Parts: sequence; C-alpha cells; structure tokens
Amino acid sequence: MSKFKFEKLLIWQKAMDLGEDVNLLIENFPKKEIYNLSSQLLRAIDSVALNISEGSIGQSNPEQNKFIGYSIRSLAEVVTCLHKANRRNYITQNQFEKYYDESFYLMNMMLAFRKNLK
Repeated sequence: MSKFKFEKLLIWQKAMDLGEDVNLLIENFPKKEIYNLSSQLLRAIDSVALNISEGSIGQSNPEQNKFIGYSIRSLAEVVTCLHKANRRNYITQNQFEKYYDESFYLMNMMLAFRKNLK
C-alpha cells in the first residue's frame, strides 16, 4: 500500500531498485575505495531516488522539475562512477553494461517525466 505520491512513480521505483543493486555491487570494491569511489557511487545513486521523492512533495511543477533535474545529474554521476569502476577492473564488462543500460533506461524515463511537467 502506497501512501505517498512518489511511491507510485515508476521512476522512483526503478531508482530504488537500481540503488539497491548498486549497493550490492560496491561490496566487491577494494577497501581503499571505501571513502572514495564506493562512497561517491553510493551517495550519487541514493540521491536519484531521494530527489525524486523530495520533488514530488513540492507544490508546483517547476519545483518538481528542479528536483528531477537534480536526479538526472546524480544519475550522470553514477554513470561516470561506473566507468571508473570498469576502468579500474572493480566490475566486469558484463556488470558495467548491465548497470549502464539500466541507467540509460532510467535517464530516459526521467527525461520524459520532466518533459511532461512543463
């Protein structure tokens, strides 16, 4: 049962799922990255869903548009972190492609959602 508006949003649900998957992914990163790439990736992926929910509570479309913009930028940061993890061989090419594709799909969903707010 959903009591909050954002819980019904498919973009929020997908962002939550991706966030949990990425959280599991970073468990295999080297310990030296705990305060660097691991932390950055976790904060960025969590920020996607957090900003979607925060924006949905706003009273206006421009306010929600602003927070969706923050989510989009956070997701771009996630993609960059995935590239870094792949280059450093912390993840396999298959893992990279999986999360890259999921990020691309979510990005397009958020862009379409934002376009409908205007």
